[in-house]
Amino acid sequence: MTTVEEQLLPSAEPVRLIDQDGVLHDHSSYELPTEQTLIDGYVELIKGRRINDQASALVRQGRLAVYPSSHGQEACQIAASMVLADGDWLFPTYRDTVSIVSRGVDPIETLTLLRGDWHSGYDPYARNVAPQSTPLATQLTHAVGVAHAARLKGEDTVVMALCGDGATSEGDFHEALNFAAVFKAPVVFFVQNNEYAISVPLAKQTVAPSIAHKGIGYGVPGERTDGNDLAGLLAVLGQAVAKARAGEGPQLVEAHTYRVQAHTNADDATRYRQDDEVTPWLERDPIKRLEAYLTQAGLLDDAVRQRAEQTAAQVAQQLRDGLMPEPSVDPEDLFTHLYAVPTPQLAEQAAFLRDELAREEA
Repeated sequence: MTTVEEQLLPSAEPVRLIDQDGVLHDHSSYELPTEQTLIDGYVELIKGRRINDQASALVRQGRLAVYPSSHGQEACQIAASMVLADGDWLFPTYRDTVSIVSRGVDPIETLTLLRGDWHSGYDPYARNVAPQSTPLATQLTHAVGVAHAARLKGEDTVVMALCGDGATSEGDFHEALNFAAVFKAPVVFFVQNNEYAISVPLAKQTVAPSIAHKGIGYGVPGERTDGNDLAGLLAVLGQAVAKARAGEGPQLVEAHTYRVQAHTNADDATRYRQDDEVTPWLERDPIKRLEAYLTQAGLLDDAVRQRAEQTAAQVAQQLRDGLMPEPSVDPEDLFTHLYAVPTPQLAEQAAFLRDELAREEA
């Protein structure tokens, strides 16, 4: 019989069901997702990679102001959305575009924020997806609030709160875990540990055995998983969501992955890391891994490949067509939807802007 302390401990090694060569590994605690789930996941991975590539191209063309690519982390992005029910909530960061689109949000609306136009760009209530958060970890306390409210109202809702390793160095991360644990909020904290907080490596952020171990101090069970193994991610996150929904309180999952590309298009990653550090991770690519397994299992036929390519091509064309035209903006929209009743300071600023615009027209 295990103690309470032992139940909080994550696995000694990250959970992996399919290795980088596509070889299946049995696990005592997690089952391989169904064949159809993995096929659907493969299609989403291909689409996710195309979103990353197309968005990066749009930055170079001046159609996006900035884009934080999740190239190489698409398995984390896809799994986070796939394990959620329609009534659940997703709380993303600025790097989670692929996860948001996979959740069903319009790709153009998803990238509107990164274009510098119209607030969050989409209606959070349409697909239960909170606005993308640029400040680190601030969305975590909001996620806990939604989860706590759902529990108080007796709703069957789970909240998936995404963050990176850098966010675990922020106070909001610890406050969110503590509050969620005390009030048994049904929230899954999903940390995509890609080894860098912009230029700061993980070794300079923490000396804990893993980020998943941080949950122990708050009474939150932790688990570690291979962030480039979609099968393992679906199994671990799926179980975490099920536990949270069953009333077992918050869960902490750490995915070990890597930020293959620069932090954003404005970052020069060569200033703080060498190419030989990046190269091994290219062989751990989540798409190559799942493709190898599906091929060996006889599940990747021409129909699946064609479906994946058509889906990816469609979303890429949608992004090109939707983001190429120059947006028509109203400067006064800056003050819209901030408060139900504008504060005196906002009213004063809005009046100042109107006066400036009138002067320009004159």
